Amino acid sequence: MLHEVKSLNEECGIFGIWNANNAAEYAYFGMHSLQHRGQEGAGIVSFDDKNIYMHKGEGLLSKIFADKNNLNKLTGRSAIGHIRYATAGSHGLQNIQPFFFNDPRMPFAISHNGNLTNAKSLRDDLTDNGAHFQADSDSELLGSLMMLDQHESFIDRLKVSLKKLHGGFAFIIMTPKGMLGVADPHGLRPIVLGKTKAGSYILCSETCALDAVNAQYVRDVQPGELVHIDNNDYKIDHYTPSQGLSICSLEYIYFARSDSIIHGVSVHSARKKMGIQVAKEHPVKADVVIGVPNSSLDAALGYAEASGIPFDMGMIKNQYVARTFIEPTQDKRELGVSMKLAAVKSVVSGKDIVLVDDSIVRGTTSKYIVQLLKEAGAKSIHVRIASPVIKYPCFYGVDIESKTELIGANQSVAEIKNTIGADSLGYLSVDGLIKSINLNCNNKYHGLCTAYFDGQYPTDLDDYKAKYDEETEQIKAHKGAEQFVR
Repeated sequence: MLHEVKSLNEECGIFGIWNANNAAEYAYFGMHSLQHRGQEGAGIVSFDDKNIYMHKGEGLLSKIFADKNNLNKLTGRSAIGHIRYATAGSHGLQNIQPFFFNDPRMPFAISHNGNLTNAKSLRDDLTDNGAHFQADSDSELLGSLMMLDQHESFIDRLKVSLKKLHGGFAFIIMTPKGMLGVADPHGLRPIVLGKTKAGSYILCSETCALDAVNAQYVRDVQPGELVHIDNNDYKIDHYTPSQGLSICSLEYIYFARSDSIIHGVSVHSARKKMGIQVAKEHPVKADVVIGVPNSSLDAALGYAEASGIPFDMGMIKNQYVARTFIEPTQDKRELGVSMKLAAVKSVVSGKDIVLVDDSIVRGTTSKYIVQLLKEAGAKSIHVRIASPVIKYPCFYGVDIESKTELIGANQSVAEIKNTIGADSLGYLSVDGLIKSINLNCNNKYHGLCTAYFDGQYPTDLDDYKAKYDEETEQIKAHKGAEQFVR
């Protein structure tokens, strides 16, 4: 039986720009294109030659900067921003980034996307050594480590501190003298480098943010890299050897915007290929293919193309309602679904439907959508999921830290079908997912982290291991070991 679940949160969005007129304005527009990565809060810190300016708030970026004076006061030629959704730490203004550290040797600000698997251990050690924290987010730990480190140069303090972090992370660090971008040793969290026509450099989570400010893509920040930008140019350094790219596969499945390109792969194309592949793996006779807007439409188009079944817009999304997947409570998620989706009766009534979605996490949303389509007159509903069954928690920046939250860890595919009320249910295979994204990485993880589907974690679980092992034994006892590993 599934327990009452806490929030299922997605990743954050980070953006930084160096040496630009109206840098904070650039940050605002870049962050606006990353709003899909979190809706809890946002902040911008700007630097000029003498001063540092900051404004943060809760809610959407447009609300936080509705008063233009809040943006206009952020003067300077460099700025760093953050779109927040909590993957560690409590909700509230105190945990909204960027975090600023007034180190007398070199003041700096940090924006972080990801999650540290050894955050509790690090926090306990830092507290024992006299550190004081502004908040309870793991994003603050890097700055605290740097503040306590005694190395003479800023870069040395940064490198030594980064080596103490475990998990998935991308950082942008801003100082009065330069901007730095960091990817974890496995590249689990995305971060890209771009450049404007005027010569300003940008670091951000997705290429869609570069497009928003008319900047050109330069390169992805690779695992273990440290990109250092100053008034002269940028240079590539390393704080640790690469452990081989294993970027979060959920970026391609759900999180990233369709117009983004991650490590050379178009998100739109990858999603369309996932739809093509799941059509090959799970064919069915039907009258029409529809997708759950918006992140599933690419896959639905692929399914229609491969199957020969016509695609149509069988559901409409109210664009002014937040994304359900990242709502902070279960009640709000369920209310959000009912507010944001409507069936197009002329498309679905009396039809056998293929409903394509990108994932099933708890089953609540899928159950509601199936019911919605049946109430609109659908004859039958065949659900096709353009990703594998989510059976395992994520510890790298997607807040699925318990197996009890995951319907796929607790029920078989046949049971899930019955739970959501579908006439049939088929998931994309893990091999099909890897083939669809096709990163062409010849390492152990095919360039992807697929741990949510197969339990193959690219890093140690550190502070989470005991809880993970305990929950594994509980589910084995409840369902039986044979069904658990199915």
